[in-house]
Amino acid sequence: MTATSMHSHEGETEQATATRDIGIGHQGGELPCLEDLGKIAPRDARDLSKVFFGRLQELEEGTEEYQYARNTLIEMNLSLVHFAASRFRNRGSGDMEDIVQVGTIGLIKAIDRFDLSREVQFTSFAVLYIVGEIKRFFRDTTWAVHVPRRLQELRVQLARGKDELSTVLDRDPTVGELAEHLRLSEDEIIEGMIAANGYTAGSIDMPCDPGEPQLEGARTLADVLGDPDPAMETVENLRSLAPLLEDLDERERRIIEMRFGQEMTQSEIGAAIGVSQMHVSRILARTLVKLRSGMLA
Repeated sequence: MTATSMHSHEGETEQATATRDIGIGHQGGELPCLEDLGKIAPRDARDLSKVFFGRLQELEEGTEEYQYARNTLIEMNLSLVHFAASRFRNRGSGDMEDIVQVGTIGLIKAIDRFDLSREVQFTSFAVLYIVGEIKRFFRDTTWAVHVPRRLQELRVQLARGKDELSTVLDRDPTVGELAEHLRLSEDEIIEGMIAANGYTAGSIDMPCDPGEPQLEGARTLADVLGDPDPAMETVENLRSLAPLLEDLDERERRIIEMRFGQEMTQSEIGAAIGVSQMHVSRILARTLVKLRSGMLA
C-alpha cells in the first residue's frame, strides 16, 4: 500500500470512527447527547460538521432530531464567532458580548444556508456571514446620529481619499481636490463632510482642551458655547420695520414716534396735535395693524 493510499485510508478511518462514535452514520440512528462541544478541536469540528450537515439533509425540518443536529452545529462552531469578533475588539464602541451575539446570528444564518454540494469549506462560508453581520451591526449602531447608508459609505471614501492626498500633497486636500480625486462633485464632498459630523457626539461637559487634565472648575465646552442674542432679533425687526414706517403718512409717523419714541400718553399726543384722545387711539390702532401686516408679509 502506497503512502498516499495509507493516508487516504487513515482519513477515512478517522471519519468513520467519528461517525460511529456519535452514532449518526448515513444509515440513520439515534442522535446522542454530546458534552463539552466547545472543547472539540477545530479539525474534529470540521469533520463532525460534515456529518451533521449530511444528517440535516436527511431529517425533516422542525423535528426534535433536526433541531438537535442544528444546535450541535452551532455549539461546535462558536469558535468561529469568537475568532471573527476578536477582529473588532478595538473598534471603540460595542460591547464584546454584544458583538459575539451578533456574530452568532451570522453563524446561524450560515448553517441554515450552507449546502454540502458546494465546493467550499463551511468555515470559509460561515466567516463571511459572521463578519458581514458584525459589520452591519457597527454600521447601524455606531453612528451618534442616524444618516443614510449612502452617506455612511461616502464618509469612508472621504477618509480614505483624504489620507491618500495628504500623503502626496503633504497637507490637507481642498474640497476641489477631493472631488477630483474621488470623481465626485464638490456638493457631494461637502454633503459627506457634514454627514461625517454625525459619527460621534461629544459631551458639552468635556474640557475645552482634551490634552489637559480635567481639574475642578476647569473651563468646559459648555462655558464657551454661544447663546442666542435676543438683541439680534430686535435689530432684524427694526430693519424690516424701517421701510414700512416710510410708507406711513406724516401724521401717522409723528404719532408712532411720540407714542413709542417719546413714550407719551394718548392724551398728551392728542393735546400736541389738536385731536381727542379717542381719535389718537383709532389712528394708532389702524397704523399698528398696517405695520404688523407688513411685518408678517
